[in-house]
Amino acid sequence: MKVTSYYPVIMTHDVAGTASFYEAHFGFVALFNSDWYVHLQSAQDPSINLAVLDGRHHTIPESGRGRVGGLLLNFEVEDVDAVHAQVQGAGLPILLSLRDEAFGQRHFITSDPNGVLIDIIKPIPPSGEFVEQYDAGALPTA
Repeated sequence: MKVTSYYPVIMTHDVAGTASFYEAHFGFVALFNSDWYVHLQSAQDPSINLAVLDGRHHTIPESGRGRVGGLLLNFEVEDVDAVHAQVQGAGLPILLSLRDEAFGQRHFITSDPNGVLIDIIKPIPPSGEFVEQYDAGALPTA
């Protein structure tokens, strides 16, 4: 199988509101916009995509319909401190405060209007035993 694209799809009952949230706070633009589905793409990187779908839509098997649950979206950024300040200034919830983790992340967690957790991350060099858990080519540098 050759994968040509990969992106998460958030199921919600508020398609327009959810799409607007990601446009306003995370720099996405709509490439397709309907009342039941919006395909979003990063304004800075066309390889970064996200979709929003009405979880009651007939294209979803009945057994899978509903709202998203148990999802964490990771956004790796160049300046996590600046994004933290923007998110706080916009009044979004800070569910996990900005911190450095020994496993190699400086990050914080917020959420979207559906309760989807959003982890904003800047990779940093790991410490201690975590260094040995990385493949040599995957180690973050300062």
